[in-house]
Amino acid sequence: MPSDSILLVMDMINDLVHPDGAGGQTYVPRCRERNVYANTALAIERARAAGVMIGYVRVGFSPDYRECPPGSPVFSRARDNGIFKLGHWGTEVFSDFAPRAGDADIVKHRVSPFYGTTLAPLLSAQGITRLVLCGVSTNGVVSAAVREGHDRDFECVLLEDCCAGASDDEHDFALAGLRRFAGISTAADVVF
Repeated sequence: MPSDSILLVMDMINDLVHPDGAGGQTYVPRCRERNVYANTALAIERARAAGVMIGYVRVGFSPDYRECPPGSPVFSRARDNGIFKLGHWGTEVFSDFAPRAGDADIVKHRVSPFYGTTLAPLLSAQGITRLVLCGVSTNGVVSAAVREGHDRDFECVLLEDCCAGASDDEHDFALAGLRRFAGISTAADVVF
């Protein structure tokens, strides 16, 4: 069934949310405490049942890190630590949310899922007007997607219980700022 919505599952990759991933000590405890894993699986299941497209946004760089900005406080250590390398386990979507045939794969090289990616053409081609958003981190990719999505005239809905920050304060602060630009819902309550 065609839909004007897409569920964007953002940066839920092994390097960030798998217990054995490079960011496991940062995001895994918050994801566990907030039940992000089960909530995200529920959101995906509900979106699929409603015929809503699922898009997976993944941060990643070529094996030689040619797209990685060396001066970035966010990405400058990726090369040194061997993380976010496309074609490797770390940039694969966490298995609990495994993509299926027909799901969109959007690779990004910056915080925003729009900057230099296939996301905008995909949304236009599919007639998408509503973005349902989740992922890590709340103050990173989620915040960037909400703000830019808003400025591109999309209706944005943030699934609060499917997001986490590096700390609870980071998540709460980001969420407080995003309420101006997006509706806030949960995996169980969002209307697809």
